[in-house]
Amino acid sequence: CDDQLRDIVKKLRERTELFKEKVIDPYSSSPERSPPITPVYRKEDWIRKQEAERIKREEAEQKKKEEDAKKAAAKKEKEEKEKKEKEEKLKAEKEKEKEKAEKEAAEAICPKINCTCIDTLLKPFEDKMDAFLGTTIDSFTDRRYIKWLSVVTVAFNYNVWLATARLCFPYHTPVTIPFWIFFDILADLVNIIDITMFQPRLQFVKAGDIIKDRIMAKQRYRESARFQTDLISIIPFDLLCFHFGFTSIFRINRFIRYQSFFEFSDRLESVMAKAYIWRVGRTTGYLLFCLHLNSCLYYVASEYEGLGSTKWAYDGKGNAYLRCYYFATRTLITIGGLPEPHTLFEIVFQLVNFFTGVFVFSSLIGQMRDVIGAATAGQTYFRASMDSCVAYMNTYTIPKQVQNRVRTWYNYTWDSQGMLDESELLEKMPLVMRTAIAVDINLATFQKIDLFKGCDNQMLVDMLLRLKSIVYLPGDFVCKKGDIGREMYIIKAGEVQVIGGPDNKIVFVTLKAGCVFGEISLLQSAKDGGNRRTANVAAHGFANLFVLDKKELSDILVHYPESQKVLARKGRKLMKAKGKAAPVKDEGEKKKGLAMFGQKPPTPKMLRFQLKHAYKNASHYNSPFIYII
Repeated sequence: CDDQLRDIVKKLRERTELFKEKVIDPYSSSPERSPPITPVYRKEDWIRKQEAERIKREEAEQKKKEEDAKKAAAKKEKEEKEKKEKEEKLKAEKEKEKEKAEKEAAEAICPKINCTCIDTLLKPFEDKMDAFLGTTIDSFTDRRYIKWLSVVTVAFNYNVWLATARLCFPYHTPVTIPFWIFFDILADLVNIIDITMFQPRLQFVKAGDIIKDRIMAKQRYRESARFQTDLISIIPFDLLCFHFGFTSIFRINRFIRYQSFFEFSDRLESVMAKAYIWRVGRTTGYLLFCLHLNSCLYYVASEYEGLGSTKWAYDGKGNAYLRCYYFATRTLITIGGLPEPHTLFEIVFQLVNFFTGVFVFSSLIGQMRDVIGAATAGQTYFRASMDSCVAYMNTYTIPKQVQNRVRTWYNYTWDSQGMLDESELLEKMPLVMRTAIAVDINLATFQKIDLFKGCDNQMLVDMLLRLKSIVYLPGDFVCKKGDIGREMYIIKAGEVQVIGGPDNKIVFVTLKAGCVFGEISLLQSAKDGGNRRTANVAAHGFANLFVLDKKELSDILVHYPESQKVLARKGRKLMKAKGKAAPVKDEGEKKKGLAMFGQKPPTPKMLRFQLKHAYKNASHYNSPFIYII
């Protein structure tokens, strides 16, 4: 208290000295803040001041309005100028497109056709087809379009094969002509339906967007070169038969629709599991068609020379087409044993046949070799890998039992999944597709694991992408009791058994496809053996397992701290529920401990009697012997 009083007295004295100086020197400043001085006005001055402030405020507001109006006018003028420039640019682009279209139309095979009248007639049919096909069709994934393309391909092959045969061979008779007319009309009807109903509905990609509007799809098809060729292919030149007689020469324009055949081939390959079958069949078809054309030309040449006029020419007996086809086959494949040509025409024809046969047949054989080679490329790689491994084992004299197990692993892995390493195939795919495949296969299984319930779904997806597929042979140990746990396992196919006993003959439980084991070891540390395996797990038969490494999980959890906390908490709960794995001691140490702390032998009867008698005497004489005892 004395110190506080002294401090107060000191401050008061300092303050007194300051005020003394203020009295002596009126210009000295006070340590305190001076209050603001409020000026005093007379009434007239106050009114005049208020009026001046109001006028000044109004002038400032007026000036601000004028500046805002100028800015708005400048902005409007700028927008109008930009709009005008945009319109001029758009107009210039339209004129440029118009000039380009006119130039293309001038250079095109046929001018653009206005189909307004046809659209009006087809409008009711198009509306009815919307109920079956929809407004647009995805040409890559819609199986209905592929089925329809197969019908169009049949119509194309009908025209290509039979029109040439009818043109060369005498197949137009009064009996067969009505049938030919019927099938011709049917094939033309298929082409017309394809041009009017299917092709204008095909979706297309523009600037990365999939266009599904039917009007835009129709406009795009009408502006394409394919539409012009399709129109040419259905021009009914057959009507000229009324003047020139019935012949298939007027159906040659139907051959222009070859694009439909190749489109069907591409779409079919994309949906087939074994596309090489179609490639082999298509190449064989090319060979047969070449022989077909050669047989037609041989019959025409024989007819030109005169049927049966020479030994080389067709004699007119038997089935004309089969006999000519047989001749064409032996000629193009250069089998030999053919009749010798005599006339100049026959010699030239046969030389051209030989040269064409060598070129065409060698090309088709080469193409067939490539197709079969591509189909068996995986098998060739598998055989080369297995042969290299066997050669390596023979070099280092590996035991036969181990070699047989390695061969078994190679054969089963190839038979079960068609490749030795699935990751090689998946690495070539984009991340989005790899994620979709992984989610479809294993996400449901991951979500059922108690340890991962409540974790971020994206973290589970990242874990799925890190899984590795491993095949175990019958009897192989997946993990052994006491081993350090570094992986978690998901059973993809097959079964594993948890075994024990002296000879590992006791089966505790059998885990089937979709089960998970080893997940707790991923989260336990090496302290007190927490990450040690607690049981032996062996493959029962062939087993295909997905494996997740502990390091991979740690890398993932860095980006998901909340999920890391959840996993740590659940890992502790599961360990408490199952009980921590106690460290394994040696049998000798166990016996030694029991010997040290085991049950003591019983006290002899005579010694018990003497002790009891001594206790009674000591109690009677109040002897300290009892305490000693």
